[in-house]
Amino acid sequence: MVERLGPPLEEPIFGELAIIGVGLIGSSLARAVRKRHAARRVVLADHSPETLARAEVLKLGDVATKDIAKAVETADCVVLSAPVGANEKIARVMAPALKPGAIVTDVGSVKVAVIAAVAPQLPPHVHLIPAHPVAGTEQSGPDAGFAGLFVNRWCILTPPAGADDRAIQRVRALWEAVGSNVETMSAEHHDLVLAITSHVPHLIAYNIVGTAADLEEVTQSEVIKFSAGGFRDFTRIAASDPIMWRDVFLYNKDAVLEMLGRFNEDLTALQRMIRREDGDGLFALFTRTRAIRLGIVAQGQETTAPDFGRPRVNGNGQS
Repeated sequence: MVERLGPPLEEPIFGELAIIGVGLIGSSLARAVRKRHAARRVVLADHSPETLARAEVLKLGDVATKDIAKAVETADCVVLSAPVGANEKIARVMAPALKPGAIVTDVGSVKVAVIAAVAPQLPPHVHLIPAHPVAGTEQSGPDAGFAGLFVNRWCILTPPAGADDRAIQRVRALWEAVGSNVETMSAEHHDLVLAITSHVPHLIAYNIVGTAADLEEVTQSEVIKFSAGGFRDFTRIAASDPIMWRDVFLYNKDAVLEMLGRFNEDLTALQRMIRREDGDGLFALFTRTRAIRLGIVAQGQETTAPDFGRPRVNGNGQS
């Protein structure tokens, strides 16, 4: 069941909100902002004419354009919702068009690299407040979005040192308006935490599914036919947007490699327990990891329902 947003706000947070990139996150944010009336006007920009045409059919914004500079020229807040690797170019193109006092934020799951790429491009009269809504599905494109995507999910803000407090509070208010719980931390800490909670699990999923596909003694039909819950769940993760995840691993490589090193050490210890038939050690490990899963469910970040508890939605973002 899709969790519902609250009623429309009495006063919008922004007069005009520009969203650059109309994929899963961008289209979901547009839907949620319009539903809550968190901005009086929503402008969408994307490099793909097909995506923009689809966004217009879905009525995701008031204006849809391929011209990034035009999209941001009167925006009070600009949300970068393209793959992380595209942010520097986008920032360079839009920087001369940004009005004084405008806020630039983003939705990327890497933060140190985003700040390093975007901040030098922006004029001094603009506020950079990076953000990361920790929400998503394996689907992509404007049809994949739905307004309830962010409800009861975390959004992490990573404002640089000296960032304007009022700008931080307005970005916080935006994400709270679309249903998110908001936390603030440093970009460095964010990248380390997300490396183990999101990035490395995706890397493992890609690797396991790739290994299964490469096994010559197992045909593709047998892999699909006999997919038990564990492998099936890995294939869901491994179906995520390849461009987005390519950029995540390239731009958060230091934290990912550190977490992979720790993972390899733990994997070696697990191999040792199996080789030595250490049943007590295996039982203790599995008991501890089971408790973590139960804790995630207890915090409302997951349900016990099958298929990760995620709703099935149609092209209109309805369940």
